[in-house]
Formats: sequence, C-alpha cells, structure tokens
Amino acid sequence: MSEPTAVARLTREITAGLKPAALEDFYQDLHRHPELAFQEHRTAAKLATRLRAAGHDVTEGVGRTGVVGVLENGDGPVVWLRGDMDALPVQEATGLKYASTVDGVMHACGHDLHVTWLAGAAEALAAARDTWSGTLVVIGQPAEESGGGAAAMVGAGLHTRFPRPDVLLGQHVTPGLVGFYPHTPGLTMSASDDIDVVVHGMGGHGSRPESTIDPVVTAAYIVTRLQTVVSREVAAAHSVVLTVGQFHAGTKHNIIPAEARLSLNLRTQDPRVRHRVIGAVRRIVAGECRTAGCPVPPEVTLRPGYPNTVNDTALDRQIAAVHRELLGADAVFDFGPAMGSEDFSLLAPDGVPYDYWYVTSTPADVWEAAPGTDLAEKIGKVPGNHSPLFAPDPAVLVPGVRTLVSAALSRLA
Repeated sequence: MSEPTAVARLTREITAGLKPAALEDFYQDLHRHPELAFQEHRTAAKLATRLRAAGHDVTEGVGRTGVVGVLENGDGPVVWLRGDMDALPVQEATGLKYASTVDGVMHACGHDLHVTWLAGAAEALAAARDTWSGTLVVIGQPAEESGGGAAAMVGAGLHTRFPRPDVLLGQHVTPGLVGFYPHTPGLTMSASDDIDVVVHGMGGHGSRPESTIDPVVTAAYIVTRLQTVVSREVAAAHSVVLTVGQFHAGTKHNIIPAEARLSLNLRTQDPRVRHRVIGAVRRIVAGECRTAGCPVPPEVTLRPGYPNTVNDTALDRQIAAVHRELLGADAVFDFGPAMGSEDFSLLAPDGVPYDYWYVTSTPADVWEAAPGTDLAEKIGKVPGNHSPLFAPDPAVLVPGVRTLVSAALSRLA
C-alpha cells in the first residue's frame, strides 16, 4: 500500500488532463440509450471500444453482455475495477435535455455514471502506465439490477480466464449533497432474498362466495400478518426490511379466482435473523391457508439474491485515507451499513479482499431546497436511486474518475 499523500499527488498529476466535456458527452449518450439487464449490447460495445483504444486487451460477451479489459504493465499487484451497466424499467420524469429516449427504461440507478467513471479511469491509468506497475483488470458487469450479472460472469470463467486479483474495487452513486465519498469498513450493504408465495383457493362466481375459498382474502390476511414479523419477531437492535412488492389475483370483477400470488423481498444484515424471518414467513403463510381451509397447501419459494457486502476493514481504511488526502478530510465519512443490496461481492474470488464506497450526487440547489435539518431527513426528501426523478449532478464525473484511479494506484503505484 502506497502512502496516501503520494497516491493523491500522483492521482492529481494523472487526472489533470481529464476533459470534463468529453466525459459528460459520453455520460449523456449512455443516459439517452439505457438498456435493461443482459440487453446492454450498445453500452458494452461503447465501453469495449474505449478500452481497446486505450490499449487494453478486451474480451466481450463474458456472462452474456459483460466486458473485461486487461492491461498488463509489468510485475506487481493485480487490481480489478468494476462498474455495472444495466438500467431499470422506469419511465424517466427528470425533464433533462439528455433524458432517456427508450420508453419505460431509464438509468435511474446511475449505472451510466459508473460506466463513464470506469472508462475514464481505465484511460487515465493506461495513459500514465509509466507511473505504476502491475495489472489492471476493468470489468463492465451486466445485470446488477436483476441480480444475475455477477454470477453469470463468474459462471463464464471470470475467475479462471483472467488474472486473479489481489483486490476488487468498486463505487456507487448515491443521493446526498454532491462532494462527499462515504466509506464504511466491514458490513456496508445488506443481503437480499426474494420470496414467491402462491395461495391456492377454490374459485367460483362472485354471487356465490359460500361455494368458494377466496384466495384474495387469505392473501390479504397474509400481507397484514407479515407486517408483524419485523415489529414483533425481530429484536430492535437488528435491521430488517420485509416488503410485499406484488399482489396478483383474479381476471374479472365477478369471478373469485382460484389462486393469488405474492412477491416478497427481504433485506437482512445477520444470517441468523435472515433464517428466523424466512421461517416466520413460511409459518404465517401456512397458518393463514390452513385457517381459510385452502384445498392445497401454499407454495413458498425462496430465491436467494445478493449476499451481504462486507468491505475488508483494512483495505477500506487505506483507500478512505487516500480519498481524504485527494478530496478533503471532511469529504469522507462513515455512513454505516445500508439496507440496499449488491452482487458486487460475488465477483471476488474466495479470500480476495474488496472495497466498495459511494459518491454523493445531489445538486446543491436540489439539496438546499429539500426539507429537513439533518442528513437522514434530507436524503429521504431528494430523488434517490430508482426514482424517475433521479438526476445526478454531472459535477461528479471528474471526481468519480479520480476516486477509482486513486484507489487503483494505492496498490499499483
């Protein structure tokens, strides 16, 4: 690990020639043309083209639409930098001049920024390869939002076809007054699981409910009872979120359907709590269906998604120190674990440390206009990730490249 002051100084030298207008043009182009999970063909091609032009050995189609660029530059550590590429099924409502041109699809989570940062860092480091030694591996990951992208890349040989990393590094845009770079050593993001529930009733005519077993009513009782799991079965010291995201049943006003379907999402930070909550969901679903006299037992299908994201404590503190030297002591702080989830950690081979931090992006005027007196209140009032109004300040483009470059140089310089 190089000294923070030396890395910050070198980063400033290497990134002094960054062209904000060119970065913004690339970013706006990606924002106009968002692509959903595993459909990122245009985005991947744009990234691959820039990596090749910078001198990277590029492999496309890793995990369907993933991109890997390798720049070997003598003996030394191997550093992996990752940026995710996919957009969301959200109708944009920002009114930006460069708003999405794809109906119902938007970069509402900032992955267009991530790709821009990744390309900018890869180019800057390639141009300054006389200042560092080792191997840089740049990963454009598909399908983070659907949860399958990292696993697909690993399944396609990411861990065996490319140089094994000494560290894996990544960052994410987040709401908050522009100009801050939160770092959290240890647990930084939660595990996420999806749970599908099918309630089997006995359908019939709406005029004769006595001849049916109504799955809608039963599913409604399940939804209501699930609200007690976190409040009454989990200790207050633990952070858990249990969401009913979908409720589907029926086809017509006067038909009592034969089944109802629920889609749940669970966020946890402790494996023991996760196990307990999943057990509670199964118990409540089974109990309500028995009480209603459902003719067939319900189906409860667990779909594991993201694991906890746990930063290597020493690595995070080292990179945070570099970012303080580069961006100011007050610009880096520990925001604590978030309930959000990521598949970033799946990219790290067993035993490889990783670090994942954030770049705040809310324009100053939007932040100042938001009600609230403290950080948590204001963050809840400004457009955040997955909002149709999410519009990061382009002022984060150059700093976001510098955070990646400096993190890589902390190992390579």
